Amino acid sequence: MSPEEERLYLKYAPEVMKSVATVLVDEGLRPDECYQMGWEDLQWNSGQFGKIFVRRGKTRAARLLLPMTPRVRFVLETRWEVAGHPSDGWVWPAPTKWGHINQSSLKKQHAAAFRLANAEIKKKAEQNKTKPSLLRPWVPYSFRHTFLTRLGESGCDVWTLARIAGHSSIEVSMRYVHPSSDAVLNAMSNMGGHKIGHSEKVEQISVSDESLQLVQGEEVIWRARRDSNSRPDAPEASALSS
Repeated sequence: MSPEEERLYLKYAPEVMKSVATVLVDEGLRPDECYQMGWEDLQWNSGQFGKIFVRRGKTRAARLLLPMTPRVRFVLETRWEVAGHPSDGWVWPAPTKWGHINQSSLKKQHAAAFRLANAEIKKKAEQNKTKPSLLRPWVPYSFRHTFLTRLGESGCDVWTLARIAGHSSIEVSMRYVHPSSDAVLNAMSNMGGHKIGHSEKVEQISVSDESLQLVQGEEVIWRARRDSNSRPDAPEASALSS
């Protein structure tokens, strides 16, 4: 989704969907990982804005610590304060058999976000006498795809993206990483700064006057061989190496 689509969705999404969507699009969590988040998984004093421990990930690689963005910190801390500063329990409790929200319990709120946003879009279009550009619907998992796509476009390498996404294979992560021609050129240019057994300055080959002098009074002559591989004959080669 585009930034404008994201803005419209978050503007009209009811709670709890608005807060959940913010966490999904800012952290790149799988929806189930977000739904099953517990207060014990939040580390308020870790890093700059705190961290989220993905305890119940889809795979072993999905178990990781993710830094909170300022927006996610605000959303989660606000809920924590309203809940009375709990140390455990579900972050998103709901009257389901699991005790927390899920895809079904958020279905109506998710649909309401599009309905309310498109109603406002139609209203403005009628006032301006223009064709409305309605907000196209998407599934909650699209928030994760949006996050990973933006991460790949930011120049993040595939290995780092795989770690953040909790992918068990980089083959999945490679879908989101498409280096531009400028990125390739920059990467190759940066390699010019690496030094492997050489001095920092590139040695330049200079031709001195002495190298053009005659050796023992004889002119160095290069003869063309029949195999088209131009080399000096043995006497000349010996003279050149001395």
